[in-house]
Amino acid sequence: MEGAHIHLLLNHFPIIGTFIGTVILAYSLYAKNITITKVGLVVIALMAIIALPAYFSGEEAEEAIEHFKGISKHVIHEHEELAEKGIVLMALLGILALASLYAIKKELAFTKKLVLITLIVSIVTFGLFAKVGNLGGQIRHSEIRDAQTQNQVLEHDDDDDD
Repeated sequence: MEGAHIHLLLNHFPIIGTFIGTVILAYSLYAKNITITKVGLVVIALMAIIALPAYFSGEEAEEAIEHFKGISKHVIHEHEELAEKGIVLMALLGILALASLYAIKKELAFTKKLVLITLIVSIVTFGLFAKVGNLGGQIRHSEIRDAQTQNQVLEHDDDDDD
């Protein structure tokens, strides 16, 4: 399986999975249920792990399509730049989720605060990854591009015809 295929196969998991983990974690805090808290944290930690191959296969995915007609190199660049920020935030989130699980297991005094911080970072991470995913979708899906980006792609395609 090549990198482009891996990228397409995995790229939705960190977005949707982080959202699901965030909702579970938020509900667990509302319900004051430590078992559900652990489930939310495990989901979030797994999404941080899955985000790694999705991120690292991005370069091969770019190389596979960058010369196709109708591809926006500008959007690819924006997607790549935001993904670099996203993977750092996702790594932090994964570490926070694991630290929260450890704090729960050891019954540390600051566990509740750490879980709350993890929830906040999870919300921010989901938002950032939703933006990364939207930009990724715009690379091939002209129907979701804004007018300015669509015009840049059309101008680029016209330049290629010369």
